[in-house]
Amino acid sequence: MRRPIRTQNLGGARALILHRPHPTVQALTRQLTAIGLEVEPVWSELGPEALGADFLFFDADMGHAGQFPWPEGSPPMPMVALVGSEAPGRIEWTLKTGAHAHLLKPVGDNGAYAALLIARAAFDAERALAAEIAGLRRRLDERQTVVLAVSKLAARGRSEADAYAQLRQMAMAWRITFEEAAARIVGRTTDEEGEHDRRGRG
Repeated sequence: MRRPIRTQNLGGARALILHRPHPTVQALTRQLTAIGLEVEPVWSELGPEALGADFLFFDADMGHAGQFPWPEGSPPMPMVALVGSEAPGRIEWTLKTGAHAHLLKPVGDNGAYAALLIARAAFDAERALAAEIAGLRRRLDERQTVVLAVSKLAARGRSEADAYAQLRQMAMAWRITFEEAAARIVGRTTDEEGEHDRRGRG
């Protein structure tokens, strides 16, 4: 299912321009202001307050490691690289930052609006994919916990079908989800095994 691309609500957004004083900053500021964004030029490093920005434009030519107050490649907002040099090292560094779009320098009187939309769409897709992956991992962990809980109950002399039914009855009795009941059984059994080991050593 394709997710809708947000093309509205740019007015009032806050954009930071991480770039040394340069005509590029002036030209980009004019474009962004005309679109309705609040613009703040910054150089040479970002502080913690940057985490509240809606967009970040940054100089891909003079950027360096440690310039951003977040883990490399995990920006908390859409990022647009301002690219002047096509040297392989510069492009590689730009990709590592997690840039979502780019704008070629020198910046003129257009291009910023498209870069904003592309960056935000890429950022939204990236977040949605991360959430989906986290959900799948959580479901996989829950399934593994259910299998382990059923195995532990079956080890007490029950068939797997009976152990599964017992686990479901426990969940109903405890008024929790099936997966939560499985986690409780696994945790309780692990605690019991640990206590048994401690007594054996004693």
